[in-house]
Amino acid sequence: MSLAKDRDTATPQSSEERIIFPPGDLYSDEPPLESSLHLQQILLLMKCLDWLWRDRNDYFAAGNLTIYYSPHQRKSEDFRGPDFFVVLNADRKPRKSWVVWEEAGKYPNIIIELLSDSTAKTDRGLKKQIYQDTFRTPDYFWFDPDSLEFRGFHLVDGQYHDLQPNQQGWLWSQQLGLYLGVQDQQLRYFTPEGQLVPTPEESAEQAEARAETERQRAETERQRAETERRRNQRLAAKLRELGVELNDNE
Repeated sequence: MSLAKDRDTATPQSSEERIIFPPGDLYSDEPPLESSLHLQQILLLMKCLDWLWRDRNDYFAAGNLTIYYSPHQRKSEDFRGPDFFVVLNADRKPRKSWVVWEEAGKYPNIIIELLSDSTAKTDRGLKKQIYQDTFRTPDYFWFDPDSLEFRGFHLVDGQYHDLQPNQQGWLWSQQLGLYLGVQDQQLRYFTPEGQLVPTPEESAEQAEARAETERQRAETERQRAETERRRNQRLAAKLRELGVELNDNE
């Protein structure tokens, strides 16, 4: 009997036996963002955190990236793409997606969803339930770049509880050790001391402003010293006119 005929008459394998687990470097498979506001907000969250934590290598932050979490390690089931998430105690390296079974079972420590007309219902309902019950993500926030709706939750005993805003209206992220709050119609980070976490560009502008302030201070001091020197010269000349003898140090 030919080898081809042997293959044709072989006993079929069950669907489970035919499963081929996909590799861990699965590409992200997320739809386009709803608007330029959503894109700008994601980029803002990422670059501010990366700048603040530029000396750290123990976290992974991403935006609009697929998280694969199938217990059967299947790409075709159980995946979500948060608008922004951070995983702590993870290698800071580029990834095509976040594949839970290739990352020691780690899920995000914080997730931020950006609401839109097409996603708000899912973000407030189904995704919140998944992040609570399956991901067990400690901090979950949502923000609407259009309406500026902003809410946050922290996981306590397996249930999400509303975070209460401080006097500035900011919400505390226990996982990041930072506040999140709306400023200039954008979601920003704030330090525990209440300082805005800047972008690299804002940080450069602040450094330039400090340098300019220092330059102006030094110039003011130079002018003051010069004015004092000339005043002393005039005083010395007047004293000599009056016959007052001055030593060389005066």
